[in-house]
Formats: sequence, C-alpha cells, structure tokens
Amino acid sequence: MKKWGVLLFAFASSTYAADDAALTATLARIDTEMFNAFNSCDKPGQLDKYASYFDPNVEFYHDNGGVTWTRDAMIANTGKYVCGNYSRQLVPGTLKVVAVKDFGAITTGSHTFCHFGTGKCEGIAEFTMVWRLRDGAWQVTRALSYGHRPNQ
Repeated sequence: MKKWGVLLFAFASSTYAADDAALTATLARIDTEMFNAFNSCDKPGQLDKYASYFDPNVEFYHDNGGVTWTRDAMIANTGKYVCGNYSRQLVPGTLKVVAVKDFGAITTGSHTFCHFGTGKCEGIAEFTMVWRLRDGAWQVTRALSYGHRPNQ
C-alpha cells in the first residue's frame, strides 16, 4: 500500500511541476512581450499594446510615484514619464511565478531601468504583479513596483 502512495505522490508532484513549468514559461513570455511594448512605447501603437496587458481597473502601486487606480491613469503616467526616456529589463533568474487557484497567478522579480540617453542601467527595484486569466487572456489586475534604489 505504501508503494502506491509513493507512486501517486510522485505522479502528482511531477504533474504539478509540469504545470508550474508551463505557467512560468507562459508568464515569462508575456512579461517579455509586455515590456517590449513598454520599452518602445514612443513608437506608434506600442503604448496601446502595453495598455492591453492591464485590466481597466488595474491598481498600480509605486513606492516613489504613488498609486494609480485605473489603466488610463497608469498609461498616462507611462506616456509622460517613461516613453522615450528609459527601458525596463528583467533581472535574469529573478522571475518567480505562483498559481492562484481559480484566478490566475502572481509574478515577482527584480527589474532594472536603463536610460536611453546614457545607456546606463542606474535603477533597480522589485515588482509584484497579480495576473487574472479570463477567457484565455492574461491581464494584470494589481501591480507593485517598490524598493527603488541605485543599481550598484
């Protein structure tokens, strides 16, 4: 009987690991796509593409910039302060993905910010995003960017 329990546990563990790997790969790909649009948001259509990754009622919490309560407000700030000024780069190896039952997932990691004018990546911070999967599409419902500091 113990043998069956061990086999069932091993099967369940490998299934969860495969599911986790697929979820991580999916959200890593979406993170890349989303921030490719963010990084080129001064080009036609890219700011709208970036906006499409966010729920209309997204809450965005930024330790230095404060809170925005809608996608429109967040995108207005992105257009004003980001587009053409700097890019966001995911720090390799920092992305973590956790499934949220019957909702979606949470991603966390570290990112750096690189100024287009100088090419220097001077800032680093942590991020957390809450993603909802609805009708086959992933959108961010909550985003936090915090712990901003010089990149040393």
